[in-house]
Amino acid sequence: MKVLLLAPQPFFVERGTPIAVRRLVEVLSARGWQIDLLAFHEGADITIKNVRIIRIANLSWIRNIPPGFSLKKLICDKIMFFKALGLVRREKYDYIHAVEESAFMAAFLGRMYGIPFVYDMDSSMPAQIIEKHGLATILFPVMRWFEKWAIRRAAVVLPVCDALDELAKKEGAKKTIVLRDPPVFSVKSQANAEAKRKELGVSGACFMYIGNLEVYQGIDLLLNSLAVSVKKGATAALVVIGGTESDIAKYRAMAGELGIGSSVRFLGPKPVDQVGDYVAAADVLVSPRITGVNTPMKIYAYLNSGKMILATSIMSHTQVLSLETAVLEPPDAESFARGISRLAADAALRQKLAANALRVCKEKYSQAAFERTVSEFCGVMESIAGN
Repeated sequence: MKVLLLAPQPFFVERGTPIAVRRLVEVLSARGWQIDLLAFHEGADITIKNVRIIRIANLSWIRNIPPGFSLKKLICDKIMFFKALGLVRREKYDYIHAVEESAFMAAFLGRMYGIPFVYDMDSSMPAQIIEKHGLATILFPVMRWFEKWAIRRAAVVLPVCDALDELAKKEGAKKTIVLRDPPVFSVKSQANAEAKRKELGVSGACFMYIGNLEVYQGIDLLLNSLAVSVKKGATAALVVIGGTESDIAKYRAMAGELGIGSSVRFLGPKPVDQVGDYVAAADVLVSPRITGVNTPMKIYAYLNSGKMILATSIMSHTQVLSLETAVLEPPDAESFARGISRLAADAALRQKLAANALRVCKEKYSQAAFERTVSEFCGVMESIAGN
């Protein structure tokens, strides 16, 4: 099988979707498939067997393209479309694998050249855009129509979670296969946990957040909740891994204003292969996300870490987490502070739920489970190509 994979992001960078794309192409490559991976101009050059990384023109005036919808991304998408058009004209592909908004490009190209395409659906794009840009609400019906159009034209839709699977089926998808993200990191050893805690300068229960610091991730909620909890007597510290320099400066100032500056450590981004060493020092991993339905990639790694999880009780989390594997609290400061205080004081509960989480991860969300699902998908696509 020869595949054109459209990845409208910087590639490779260590953040959500590019990591997921890399994991996918590694499994496809191991099957012997040939993949042309078309991505933006930014990102590290990496070598993957049977994978040719192709980039759009090097736009020197566009740098640091953020996750989610942005003007920078829109410009790069336009250039990517014409690059993809050239590739489809020159090469013979069995199908086009379209990640996120590139599904619209693939739907158009597929119809023009008679090539099936797969919609790799990491989120509902209309909902995501409106969450970030409220003024776009007026365009929601139009955006939803285009999303429905792409879903219906796809040979297969690969939603990343159950909520998106339900949406795709509702909108008329021919076939869906839920492809959950595998764990991104793991804790290799607890041996140096205390040394790492001393290095970080934390005392009491160590809560840790890993990911970007976009508003929807709920960092404002997390800091406000920690402040409430500390004022009520909880002995807790927070370590934050990830974020841009500007976001870190913003939230460091906020922590100071809330009177918890000495209790919060902002470490900035860390290589994925080092994250597990920091996680070893944590007692609780937190996901204070306030909006969205797609499950954050970090949740699967959290489950795999052997650590307790505290998350907001929104659909993003509840379709994977339960009260058997995590403490789930409503996304308001008083409620989330209650969860922080409870877990800071109850080591036995932390150990019990962490063990449950690890067991569930091994059963449902492991790398092996991911590879089985990709294998199922490959069988479907080989059948379609054979027809």
